[in-house]
Amino acid sequence: MNDTPPTYEMLDHVTAPFDLGRPAVMTVTIHLEPGASGSGPHRHSGPVFGYLIEGELIFELEGEPERVIRAGEAFWEPGGELVHWQAANNLVDGPTTFVAVMVCTPGEEMLSYLTPREIAERQHLRAPRPAKAA
Repeated sequence: MNDTPPTYEMLDHVTAPFDLGRPAVMTVTIHLEPGASGSGPHRHSGPVFGYLIEGELIFELEGEPERVIRAGEAFWEPGGELVHWQAANNLVDGPTTFVAVMVCTPGEEMLSYLTPREIAERQHLRAPRPAKAA
């Protein structure tokens, strides 16, 4: 037997921007088929920490430009009032899979979708969209 101790690599480290009380914590695996747009605009009641297992994820939080997260990279979002505009599969020829650990504020839903009215009211808070190829 090999007695070499395990090694650890810090992928992400943040402090929640607000007090969560006694939160519920859940871990889920999310699979996106090739080209899938993922969940519509939504919020989480608490922070979410993610790790991309395979593929590429288009990730966009309110006020930030969209970015591509690749397999082996970690991400997080603070939750609360901040809108998560998109988490889409950036690949048209392969799946994207990630693990998310969600810290849920007691008594609140883990995820809530924006209404069409909220989407319209918050569009001005969204970062400029990248130009689409013709």
